[in-house]
Amino acid sequence: MKDSRRRKSARRQATTLSRRPALCAALKGIRLFLCDVDGVLTDASVFIGGAEEIKRFNIQDGLGLVALRRQGVKVGWISSRLSPATARRARELKIDFLQQEKGSKVRAVERLLAQTGFGWDEVCYVGDDIVDLGVMQRAGVAVAVANGVAEAHAAADYITRACGGHGAVREVAELILKAQGKWARVVAESAA
Repeated sequence: MKDSRRRKSARRQATTLSRRPALCAALKGIRLFLCDVDGVLTDASVFIGGAEEIKRFNIQDGLGLVALRRQGVKVGWISSRLSPATARRARELKIDFLQQEKGSKVRAVERLLAQTGFGWDEVCYVGDDIVDLGVMQRAGVAVAVANGVAEAHAAADYITRACGGHGAVREVAELILKAQGKWARVVAESAA
């Protein structure tokens, strides 16, 4: 029964991309995956009160990010909030770029683009709230998580089925890798 559900889910996802050829074409050109942290990589909860801040990250999201990196897509996180927990998780996953600073996320991404030589059209950005709109409006592929605000949904080329912190980033990672014809390699390497 589990295999049957997986096959149906895979067919549904493939249908989503085949029905949206412009999205699939844009995903093929993605070289830089960027996302917000709180509300995208987490469920937007922050636990404060002990010796340090605690956040809950999704392991499947992490594996999706590692798969992107291993297949040549650079990965970065853009947050307006300084967090030692975020920095620690970024180190564990060997995230290529971590920007944690108050101010414009657009300027933070522009600095990354200058550093990498990539263009906005090669960026996939996942956000959930109004602070993400500037980047979403410029990115080659803008994604909003299922539980994002209405304004993020309106700016998105794709809205995930999963909520932030519950596999939304993994969903997007798989879309990119499938569009680029790399997903089968990821699965084969993982099974070896």
